[in-house]
Amino acid sequence: MIIETTNYFAVVEKMPEDTVVIFHNATWDDYEELLAQVGEASGLRISFNDGILKVMTLSHEHEKYVRFIDRLVSTLSLRLRINVLFFGSATMKKRKKTKGNEPDASFYVQTAATIGNRIHLDLAVDPPPDVVVEVDIHHDSHDNYPIYAAFGVPEIWRYDGQEMTILHLQGAGYISTETSQALPMLTIQVLTEYLRRMQQDGEFNAILAFDEWLQSLPYN
Repeated sequence: MIIETTNYFAVVEKMPEDTVVIFHNATWDDYEELLAQVGEASGLRISFNDGILKVMTLSHEHEKYVRFIDRLVSTLSLRLRINVLFFGSATMKKRKKTKGNEPDASFYVQTAATIGNRIHLDLAVDPPPDVVVEVDIHHDSHDNYPIYAAFGVPEIWRYDGQEMTILHLQGAGYISTETSQALPMLTIQVLTEYLRRMQQDGEFNAILAFDEWLQSLPYN
């Protein structure tokens, strides 16, 4: 749906679940005003790219996959004693680049020590997350890739409800790969397998199986 309007919040607050609305010719101030009006409301993702303002509402199914991926990484962090910082869907934005986005999840791994104990991010001075996650059950996140590339995000995980894809930044774009750079014990096969187990066996049993697999790794 493409809408020409300046009353963005009036449209956004009435959007049903699993809807995407695109506003053209929006300004950076429009984007920041909408972020302020929406506040910490859950169930929304807002992006801005050179005048294109996109708002997406989420389903419970979408959020369940996001939370499960978070749990997988959290289990790995604790089991393998790897410092991973979780910033969820924290807004990433840079006025100078006229770009902003909210991933479904984001992690700091290689640069976790740089972030330290800070709670709030400022991409004007902080590095971007080492991994961002996009769950594309009912929507397509490919138009967010140029935003991530402009920020220098090294790695994207994209899950479409069937398979996980891992993409690494190369030049100005992303290429598909088999293995995570940030967490090299994770491959597209491993992530896809445990997401499939979650669907078939339930979240708890899938996490237990994942933890058992982590314990079998030679560097555990």
